[in-house]
Amino acid sequence: MFTPKYPRPDTAPTLSTTPPAANSPAVYSPAPVASAPASNRPAVQVTPGSALALVAGGSAAVLVVGAVLVSMLLAVAITAASVAVCAVAIRSILLKGNKA
Repeated sequence: MFTPKYPRPDTAPTLSTTPPAANSPAVYSPAPVASAPASNRPAVQVTPGSALALVAGGSAAVLVVGAVLVSMLLAVAITAASVAVCAVAIRSILLKGNKA
């Protein structure tokens, strides 16, 4: 299952190891140009109604993501403020306890 599968030796391409003759001029032929195959998929048609729907959907997504990010930032700010108030209260309690 985990062992690699190599092609049989008779199906591997053979490479020519003979160098070209020094006296013969090299003849190069241009490579054939392959055209792109025609696609069977229809082109996307954007009608005014679908464009309006895309704009409305994108705007709604931006507003939802923005609201979520602002609410998370507000939750962090409220938590930080409450921790600061608790720290001040605990500090005042500890200082009053040391003076007595």
